[in-house]
Amino acid sequence: MVEGIKPIGAKSMAEQVELSLREYFTKQSFKPGDALPTELELAASLGVSRNVVREALSRFKMLGIIESKKKVGMIISNPDIVGTFEKVLNPAIMDTATLQDLFELRLALEVGIADLLFIRKTAADIDELDAIAANETKGDFFRINNEIAFHGKLYEMTGNETLKNFQKLLLPIFGYVVKLEKEKQVSGKVSHKDLVKLLRKGDKEAFKKGMLAHLQPHYDRLKSSR
Repeated sequence: MVEGIKPIGAKSMAEQVELSLREYFTKQSFKPGDALPTELELAASLGVSRNVVREALSRFKMLGIIESKKKVGMIISNPDIVGTFEKVLNPAIMDTATLQDLFELRLALEVGIADLLFIRKTAADIDELDAIAANETKGDFFRINNEIAFHGKLYEMTGNETLKNFQKLLLPIFGYVVKLEKEKQVSGKVSHKDLVKLLRKGDKEAFKKGMLAHLQPHYDRLKSSR
């Protein structure tokens, strides 16, 4: 029997086994690389069949929480948070409410990254951002590409890989935003070029205010839709 894990009824479903295992992993303070008991050991301690345990473990594997290694067995893995999102983040099968929620998340992130930008920005990064802003072109297709290039560079400049990868997941949302803007296209008072100037010569508080002004039409749209 495995110590520190509570048995559950024989008729329990895989969801209950999953919850019990989550509690077990937490109480035992498992870390990435730690080996787990075998399926048979877990099944005996939980009082369920091996098939039920296997189904619960498969869910952890899908989330990247555990993995199997030759000659070692199951171990705790370091979850790929962004990769897990990527498996389910498909705009083609999302309703308008979900797309709107994701876009609002992007708005919050854009303002919030200012602190990291001012800690890690370099002259070379700002020059590259300046070049992107200088080459902006009109038209929906080019507008989407311009937005992706400029804001993608901002996320890259934070030096945070999770933020950078998460931003890539939000790329399809740009198309949704452009569709909204066709109804009433209004540009923010602060342009991409203005934001570059604030990054080069301003401070983080000025940049935050500038980014808010840049995104203001989107916030105004949110207010009007309430």
